[in-house]
Amino acid sequence: MKKLVASIPVIFLFLTLSSFADIQHIGNASVNLQHTYLLSATENTATVLYQSLELELKGLSREAFEYAWKGYQKLIENKQLTNTAYLTICDFSQSSKQKRLYLIDINNETVVMNTWVAHGRNSGLDYATKFSNTPESLQSSLGFYVTRHTYTGEHGLSLKVQGLEPGFNDKAFQRAIVIHGADYIGARRMNNSSFMGRSYGCPAVPKEESATLINTIKNGTCLFIYHPSKKYLDNSKILND
Repeated sequence: MKKLVASIPVIFLFLTLSSFADIQHIGNASVNLQHTYLLSATENTATVLYQSLELELKGLSREAFEYAWKGYQKLIENKQLTNTAYLTICDFSQSSKQKRLYLIDINNETVVMNTWVAHGRNSGLDYATKFSNTPESLQSSLGFYVTRHTYTGEHGLSLKVQGLEPGFNDKAFQRAIVIHGADYIGARRMNNSSFMGRSYGCPAVPKEESATLINTIKNGTCLFIYHPSKKYLDNSKILND
């Protein structure tokens, strides 16, 4: 598959123009039909990209990717991303022993990193099952984020993330939720414990991979933390508006 994502505008234009001649006489209905075509093309793109990247073999559920793709497109539409080249997904439906962080290069259609990521210590042991937006909850927060600037703190190089979903993750700055490296997550931990270490709510990654991840996705890319929580999936405005 060659440059699937780059071809989307051409597909959209063809669908819009080919339909317009037939339906222009029915006014507003043409807008609705064009919108349906756009949604269909986006959904088809997600399916093809999911298969091309072999994400199922890497452990990422189709549902998680489709939600991530839908939200990513919405953020682009709303001009909330200054860098659309990367999409990062943390699939917290998986065990912490699995490599459940996926860094996808959209332009080159490749998975450039697939690694471990920690959830909050009060979210669960091996599996994350509880989530919160409350300061000092020590739980992970679901939803869409946009990455911001880096800084050097107690965990070394770290990356601030801004939560975009009121009620779910919009207190990320207040809670000091950042991406950082940690010794309690990764291959060495796998060899010495039955479960991965947990954070205070941050999506912490193996220290040896943190700088590469942070420097790749900093300054305006999309991060999605997923879990099949009915409360989140039914109430996320990004996914449902």
